[in-house]
Amino acid sequence: MLIPSLTAQQMAEVDRLMVEEFGILLLQMMENAGRNLAGWTRRMAGGQIQGKRVALLCGGGNNGGGGLVAARHLHNWGAEVLYKVVADPGRMKEAPAHQLRTLKAMGLKESDTLDLASADLVVDALVGYGLRGNPRGAVAIWIERINRSNRLVLALDIPSGLDATRGSPGSPCLRATATLTLALPKMGLLTPQAKPYVGELYLADISVPPALYRRLGIETPPLFHEAAIVKISEVA
Repeated sequence: MLIPSLTAQQMAEVDRLMVEEFGILLLQMMENAGRNLAGWTRRMAGGQIQGKRVALLCGGGNNGGGGLVAARHLHNWGAEVLYKVVADPGRMKEAPAHQLRTLKAMGLKESDTLDLASADLVVDALVGYGLRGNPRGAVAIWIERINRSNRLVLALDIPSGLDATRGSPGSPCLRATATLTLALPKMGLLTPQAKPYVGELYLADISVPPALYRRLGIETPPLFHEAAIVKISEVA
């Protein structure tokens, strides 16, 4: 099965069309992404998440919102969830801020000091496909900490610091054990220079209609006819 790939600009247009033309709200897409992220976290943890310690690093954008959704599901499934929002709370986008309020209503407090060495698995939801240039500030510091942690690392959509279209690694760039990309693979994930940072590559369903892709001149096979997450092996 050949799977098309997208540039960052094309993915931004997919997101726009989802909301403006198809009425599929950002919170719906974020929920789909986060639930799939939680499910694959459980898979990487051996299929049993109860009692496992999962550290989630979440940015203030929509990628971080997906990480916060995953934190909610993992907590509900019995994991010990440690999460940190690496962003100014006052500058968070509304959708991830909504997810953060939900976690706090559940009694899940942010970890002031997050010990990655104590985690069974680390989730990277710091930066999404819209990154331009090198990561900076606290995001860069946490990327370096994750890289030094010697833990299993699952990246959401794209490893933080990797250019989604060109595949060029920033300084720093997260090295993931596996990457769970969304909707369609980003072109940059498939380049030779990206491979050491991407790890194993999987694709998750966030409910993009085939009719939307056709609006962009892209034909897609029935990608998720067997499961909501598929391994990427062939890309058109």
